[in-house]
Formats: sequence, structure tokens, C-alpha cells
Amino acid sequence: MKLFLREHALLIVLQFAQLVLVLSVYFLDGYRDWRTGSYAVFIGMFVLLGYLVYRYFRHAKMYKLLSATELSLEESITQLGEAPVPAALHELLQSQYRQYQNQANAWEHHRRDHLSFMNQWVHQMKTPLSVIHLTVQNREEPSFASIGEEAERLEQGLEKVLYAARLEAFEQDFQAERVNLRELAAGAINEHKRLFIRSEVYPDNQVDPELWVETDAKWMRFALNQIVSNAIKYSAGSRSKVSFESKADGDSITLEIRDRGVGIPLSDRKRVFQPFFTGENGRQFRESTGMGLYLAKKICDQLQHPIELESTVGEGTLLKIDFRQVQPYTDVR
Repeated sequence: MKLFLREHALLIVLQFAQLVLVLSVYFLDGYRDWRTGSYAVFIGMFVLLGYLVYRYFRHAKMYKLLSATELSLEESITQLGEAPVPAALHELLQSQYRQYQNQANAWEHHRRDHLSFMNQWVHQMKTPLSVIHLTVQNREEPSFASIGEEAERLEQGLEKVLYAARLEAFEQDFQAERVNLRELAAGAINEHKRLFIRSEVYPDNQVDPELWVETDAKWMRFALNQIVSNAIKYSAGSRSKVSFESKADGDSITLEIRDRGVGIPLSDRKRVFQPFFTGENGRQFRESTGMGLYLAKKICDQLQHPIELESTVGEGTLLKIDFRQVQPYTDVR
């Protein structure tokens, strides 16, 4: 109604001014019967009111659509009436909707092709990497050790690409299950055992072995790998520990991963979970991609595990992940 009145405000003013102008002409010509003049004004305004009422109900659906603040695409292309303007607007919206659907379908097809290509490419690259690992695993020469390290980095990078691509279809590749939290942490430690040794950083798994959580083990393992990789990278050469601890509070369990590395400057802490953000530390550590913590946060959000970060420059970083505690399966016979 407000939109309708705003649109016709000028018409109402002009109509009233026209009636007053006509009466003024008669008055200046010597006509003095104000009752007849008032009746004429009343008739004119009544006719205008009838026209406005007719037009409002004729275009009610259109004004309701235009006044809505939130509408789905399907709701915006509903039939607006048989009047010329609403019908023309309906045809325009339908045409725009068809163009949007065609573009959206084309982009979706392109996205699926790209995702399929990335998955195939990653799997194809794993074959030569496996051959490289087999070639260098029993060689003790420093050159072969360097090749093995670079192969590990390539493998980690390929895994990161693969999981980043799969995030778009997370719901299709998700399976909640009961997972032992200590074993989950131990898996992340074992995955990086060579990196721990090379970086002179030592894992310390203090997670309670009796704690079980509900999560997707595969996705959570990848998220932990990104966190642990960062913890080792920014603690390299310090001969310090990366600690894994757990805290239980009712039905909630918090996994804490603490390193004693360089820490994160205050100005960077709010942006560490953004994609491709490397910050001040990224300029010092050239291997930083800015994707590890972003992917970890994205996965934790999908799994509904809140994640927090605390850090002090020169003292290290603490990451907390909250899980829902569950009881392990018991074998009842």
C-alpha cells in the first residue's frame, strides 16, 4: 500500500490542484455558489478515489511483489495479474529467470567438469609419487633423502588440492562415527613423524585414551594434519614440543594443540582462517600457502566442531577444537 500511495501521490495532488484551478476560474468569472462548487469537487475526488481503488486491486500482486524484502526466485516469477503492466513485468521476470537458470546450469556443468578433472589429475599424480617413494625408501644417500622429502611435500599438496575440491560436495562424502580422540591425535602425529624429526620438534600426546567423540574420522584427520603441519613448520629448529591435550566438560570435549613456535601477531589473528592469507609469518616462511588453517576451519564448521585460536608472539599458538562426547560401543554377549 505504501508503494502504491508513493507512486500515485503526484497524481492525487495534480487532480486536486486541477479541481481548485477550475473552481478559481469560475469564481473569477463571477460564479459565487460555493455549494455547487464543493459538490463538483466532491464528485471529482470520488471519481479519483474509485479509479485508485480499482487500480490498486488490479495491480495488488505486483505491488506486493515489489514491496517484499526477501523472496525466492520461484516466488518472484508468480503470476502478477492480467493488467498490461503486471503482465509485462511477469514476462520480463520469467525471461530473466530463464537466463539465470541457463547460466547457472552452464556454470554447474563447468564446475563438475573441473572437479572431475582435479580428482583424476590428483589420483594420476599419486602413481609416480608412489614410485618415487619406493625408489628412495631404502637409500641412505643425502640426495635420495632430499628427493623423499620433496615427494612428501608434493603428496601433501596433492592431498590438500583433493580435499579442497571435495569440500564442495561435503554432504555426499560425510559419515559420522564414534572415534577415539587419542587415536585421532596419534594418527596426525604418525602422519608427520618424519617432519617432526627433520624439524627437531617433538610430539607430546597427552589426550585421555578413554575419550570418544562423534565426528567424521577421514575429514577430521585431514583437518588435524593441516593444524599439525603448521605447528611443526612454525616451531622448526626450536627443539620444543607440540602438545596434544584434552579437556572434558559434561558432554563437550576440547582437543587442544599447542606449539611453542614463533606465534601469530595480533594484527593477523583475525585473518588466519581466511583463504590464501599468509600474514607476517608467511613472508618469513616461504612454504606457507595460507590454505591450511582455512581448510581446517572450513571442515570443522561443516562438522559443527567450533575451533578457536590463541597465540602470543614468541611463545607459540594454541588451537582448540570442541567435540561432542559419546560413549564407545560395548560388546554385549
